[in-house]
Amino acid sequence: MSTNPIPPPQCPAHAPAAAGGLHRLHGPEAEADPMGLYEKLRAEHGPVAPVLVSGDLPAWLVLGHRENLDVARTPSRFARDPRVWRDLKEGRVPADTPLGPMVTWVPVCNFTDGPVHERLRGAVVESLQRFDKRGIRRYVTRFANQLVDRIAADGQADLVSAFSDQLPMLVMTQLVGAPDEHGPRLVNAARDMLQGTETALESDRYVTATLEQLVGERKTKPARDLASWLLEHPANLSDTEVLMHLRVVLIAAYETTANLIANTLRTVLTDRRFRASLSGGHLTLPDALEQVLWDEPPINTIIGRWATGDTLLGGQQVKAGDMVLLGLAAGNTDPQIRPDPDASVHGNRSHLAFSSGPHECPGQDIGRAIADTGIEVLLDRLPDLQLAVAADDLRWRGTLMSRHLLSLPVRFAPRPVQDTADSPYPYPEQPSGHPAHVPVPPRPVTGPAHVPAQHRRRSSWWRRLIGLG
Repeated sequence: MSTNPIPPPQCPAHAPAAAGGLHRLHGPEAEADPMGLYEKLRAEHGPVAPVLVSGDLPAWLVLGHRENLDVARTPSRFARDPRVWRDLKEGRVPADTPLGPMVTWVPVCNFTDGPVHERLRGAVVESLQRFDKRGIRRYVTRFANQLVDRIAADGQADLVSAFSDQLPMLVMTQLVGAPDEHGPRLVNAARDMLQGTETALESDRYVTATLEQLVGERKTKPARDLASWLLEHPANLSDTEVLMHLRVVLIAAYETTANLIANTLRTVLTDRRFRASLSGGHLTLPDALEQVLWDEPPINTIIGRWATGDTLLGGQQVKAGDMVLLGLAAGNTDPQIRPDPDASVHGNRSHLAFSSGPHECPGQDIGRAIADTGIEVLLDRLPDLQLAVAADDLRWRGTLMSRHLLSLPVRFAPRPVQDTADSPYPYPEQPSGHPAHVPVPPRPVTGPAHVPAQHRRRSSWWRRLIGLG
């Protein structure tokens, strides 16, 4: 840490951009090297730094490990309800802010505290716990094998678009109980929404409409899925509460798990020590995932918390109504708890990747199971995977919350596909009409022109998803 004196505390709400000196958590600097920016902020301000987000909206970014835990574990001082935000109450937040989904209150557990939070979160946690972990791993194994089948004969692939971006949503749509006929379009719409494209709002409407239809169906025809279990939970969630929690679970699980899979695969392919340890039996895949959760957590920053009153945090005077951002990636590299950032942390789960406190990620075990099992299948099927480009040529898409690997080109010896036609779910034919106008972008066919027999036996929606329909 720098020995330069830390500037006197300042309230970000009274430090407009015109004053200069505040770093923005968006733009080229933040996107190109977020960890470098965090270290610069740590050197200038200590464990808590004033920053600007989404234009010139002020906030505090928590960089220290201990300070992150303090904010996450004390909702009495740092509320999760965005209606506490002073800038929002005083009309300084534009209606079309990109922060909209993260700061617009809806009746879900991650926007509430106290008894309401306990009621809603209890329903989500207890419903998620009803899934059989071995059953989840069987689903992941089947889907992962089918994704590998798609690329096995080619000898080359982009593991982001062909694997890490596909697997989590395939599994999660089945766990929440989404209609099979909407499967491929729901995958594409959810990804489109998270990427913030021009059609993101339309995609958002499609995801919401699909889940709304699901809730209506499960009220009369319950099944063994998250939607049904939320509806029948003793907490008596309203239809809107069930819908909103399905949406949160689906989207949050997708983004974090996709990033975890991509980051782990990149590490396996670029770090020789890592690959040698893994293949030599000295490092298990769960150990490897844990290291990645320290070094490259799926979410860099959580928006947000809001101070319920004037308080001191990390030497900074935080005012009531100030926005506070949990810096998970920055906290994981805090020199106070990790003086050597390159040292291995095997067996140490005190990282911040899933946050902490009453709002700690309730689905982290499912996310780990999807990543662990999916990567295991991929490495078992294609043990000679090699990066097809120089590691320095890899590129990321950076946002305020996360850093998403754009592609991971690999090569390997071509192999015949396996017969994985016996899917764990029946996939009915895709109806001729589409319930929403969200386009499903065609995927270029990079493999052989003929369609393997097992693909011909699969249903229409699966063939559409893998680009053969």
